[in-house]
Amino acid sequence: MKRIAIAAAAMAVAMMAAQAMAVPAGKTVEWPTSMGKVTFKGDDHAGKGLKCNECHTKIFKMKKGSTQMKMADINAGKYCGECHNGKRAFKPAGNCAKCHKK
Repeated sequence: MKRIAIAAAAMAVAMMAAQAMAVPAGKTVEWPTSMGKVTFKGDDHAGKGLKCNECHTKIFKMKKGSTQMKMADINAGKYCGECHNGKRAFKPAGNCAKCHKK
């Protein structure tokens, strides 16, 4: 019985770690765009005190490539624009080079 409890606890910890690290430390997610590549760095956001579950799955799905973002959506307060609204974080409009790198 003790072995089952230990195995269950280990499995729960492994599942939580996998969820918390959708973009593991030091890794990135990239989107090619006509304005240049956009790179999301989980470390940058974690460094600001944000937790993965603040955006996943409330704003973004967990599956890579499942969200088709458009700048019009972001500027309208969807996706990245939920926080990047000029109040909580920089507003994307007029700050293209902060995200888009040629």
